[in-house]
Amino acid sequence: MSETFDIQEYMTEGVRRIVKDALKATLKDPRGSAFMVKFAAASARADAKRREAEDNGEHIPPFLIASITSACNLHCAGCYSRTNHATTDEAPVRQLTSAEWFDIFKEADEIGVSFILLAGGEPMLRRDIIQEAGKMQNIMFPIFTNGTFMDERYFELFDKCRNLIPLLSIEGDQNITDTRRGGGIYEKLIRNMDELHKRGLIYGASITVTSENIDEVMSDQFLNELSWRGCKAVIYVEFVPVTEESKNLTLSEEQEVQLVNKIETLRQSGNDMVFVAFPGDEKGSGGCIAAGRGFFHINSHGGAEPCPFSPYSDINVRDTSLKEAVNSELFRVLRDTDVLKDDHQGGCVLFEKRDQVEAILAAGRMNQN
Repeated sequence: MSETFDIQEYMTEGVRRIVKDALKATLKDPRGSAFMVKFAAASARADAKRREAEDNGEHIPPFLIASITSACNLHCAGCYSRTNHATTDEAPVRQLTSAEWFDIFKEADEIGVSFILLAGGEPMLRRDIIQEAGKMQNIMFPIFTNGTFMDERYFELFDKCRNLIPLLSIEGDQNITDTRRGGGIYEKLIRNMDELHKRGLIYGASITVTSENIDEVMSDQFLNELSWRGCKAVIYVEFVPVTEESKNLTLSEEQEVQLVNKIETLRQSGNDMVFVAFPGDEKGSGGCIAAGRGFFHINSHGGAEPCPFSPYSDINVRDTSLKEAVNSELFRVLRDTDVLKDDHQGGCVLFEKRDQVEAILAAGRMNQN
C-alpha cells in the first residue's frame, strides 16, 4: 500500500458515489428524490465533521453496522452468524434497548457517521428500534432483512421515514433462494418487492455471492427482473466461510475479479440501480476497511467488534461512548499493524487471521490485569 494512501478521502469519495447513484436512482420518484437531496446535504456536513476529526488525529468511519437483535426465524445454510452463535431462535436477555440504540444513533450523527446498516439476526423483529432509527433523518439506515416480517405497519413506516431502506435478502432464482433460506421464502420476497414497488417505496436487494450462484446473480436476466420490480440498490456480500465444510462456496480469485469488473460495468452503464460490493476491492482501499478504518460493528449486546465476521470485542458501548469504542485498543492495534493488509483467501481477512485477532485481544486483557 502506498504510504500516501488517504483512507478518509477514499471512504468519503465512496459515500459521495453512493449518494450520487442514489440521487440518480430516485429521479422518477419525487418524494424519494426530495429526501435524497436533503440527505446529500447532511452527508456533506458529515464529511466535514469526519475531516475535522481526522485533522485532529481522530479517525471516524462513515459506516456503522448495527446488529440490533440476535434472534432470527430462519436457518439459512452456511449462516456465519449462527455458526458463531451470534444468532439464535429467540433473543437472550440483556440486549440493547431501543433507548440505548437511539443514543448510539444520536452520537453517530454528532460525530459524522452517514450510514448505519441494520442487521441481526432478523432486524425487523425489533420494530421499536427501527422506529427510533426513522427519527434520525441525517443518517441512512439500510435494513438487511429476510423479508418475512414485512407488514402494513412497516410499509407505512417506510413511507413516512425515507431514510429507512429495506434490503431484501435473495440468493438468485426461486430454487437457489429456497434451497438456502427455506421453502416459500422466494415467493414472500417477490410479493414484498411488488408491494414496495406499487407504493413507490425505495428498496434494495442483498445478495450473498458464492462460487455456486455468482453467474446467476450477476446475469442480466436476474438484474433486469430486479429492476423491473422497482429494486433501486443491489448489495453483493461475498460469502465468508466460517467452517471448513463451507470453504468450497468461497469465491475464487477469478470470480472475485469477475464480481469487481461486473459492478464497475454496471455503475457506468447508466442503470438506475446502486451497486455495492462488500467487502469489495480491498486492494483499492489499502486493505480491509473493518475495525474502524471504514466501518465497525456493534453487536446486539453492545460489544464493539471489527466486523460481523470477526466477533471479538474489548469494549462495550454500554460503558463508553461510540467515539471511544471506535478507538478501542483492539481496533487501534488492528489498524496500526499489517493484519488488515495481509493477503488472504476468501472474502474476509479477519476470519483468515482470527488466531492473530484472538492473540491481540488476549494480550490486551493481560495488560489490563
